Amino acid sequence: MRDYLIKRALLIFPTLLLVSIIIFSLIRFVPGDMVDLLADQRGGTFGMDAEKIRERLGLTKPIYVQYLQWMQGIFHGNFGESMWSRRSVLEEISHRFPVTLELAVLTVLLSTVWGLLVGVVSAVRQDSALDYILRTIAIGGLSIPYFWSSILVLVFASIYLNWSPDPIYSPLTEDLWANLKQVIVPATVFAFYIGAPVARMTRATMLEVLREDYIRTAWAKGLAEKTVVYRHALKNAFISVMTIIGLQAAWAVSGLVLIETIWGLPGIGKYVVEVVIDRDYPMLQGLVVFIAFCVVLINFLVDLSYAWLDPRIRYR
Repeated sequence: MRDYLIKRALLIFPTLLLVSIIIFSLIRFVPGDMVDLLADQRGGTFGMDAEKIRERLGLTKPIYVQYLQWMQGIFHGNFGESMWSRRSVLEEISHRFPVTLELAVLTVLLSTVWGLLVGVVSAVRQDSALDYILRTIAIGGLSIPYFWSSILVLVFASIYLNWSPDPIYSPLTEDLWANLKQVIVPATVFAFYIGAPVARMTRATMLEVLREDYIRTAWAKGLAEKTVVYRHALKNAFISVMTIIGLQAAWAVSGLVLIETIWGLPGIGKYVVEVVIDRDYPMLQGLVVFIAFCVVLINFLVDLSYAWLDPRIRYR
């Protein structure tokens, strides 16, 4: 078990290193920078020395020198600071991450619950009217983009229900009820999309497991349906399902960029869009690397769950 954990943990560092190189290079290849944007806001470069500003910001140095300086700062705990606000990356992350974390956790929980429930019921009641209804719902979740469904909910709720989300965010620690009213609807809309593949995979794996000989033996012994389905069938089918849950959880982290932007939630995802528009290189680099770290951590936890669900994996 220890060797298994060490091997999985060591993969985190080269993955993050590769992500840092890719994101640093891609940002620099995009035409224009902060100085160009500042010039556009002032009606041109008249009255400002653009090259001196770039030199002061370190943008005139070779790309590899900028990257090595950035990595040196990371190893010393300095992830950089915004070119506009001069606030540090870690400060912005600590301020906005609780919003993103709450939305992500709530989305994953809702998607996992409805995905497992629909998948199990659909498999147990195979080819029944209920099965067809639940499969249609799951296919609808796969087919409808979450950003489009978010816009539909906002538009129709404002027209027919006279409801719209509060534009002023209420932190969870200050007003629980007001916070839930702001977060529960976007989390539910996003969970409907995220949970659909979980439902489909749960149904497919459950149907396969329910045909196994030991399940027939359990039925022949007269065990209760709940015991056969949840204790024997679902437990053995959950490894494949856990893979999809992990992938969907990682996808949820990246998908929150659009969800937070559409619903006006002041999390990391919405802030990423803002720094892209502002061409704030240091802040964008730090935020993307942090998001990549969250995705890698989720994959690592999924690997740990494999070893917990199936002890044979620990010794491979």
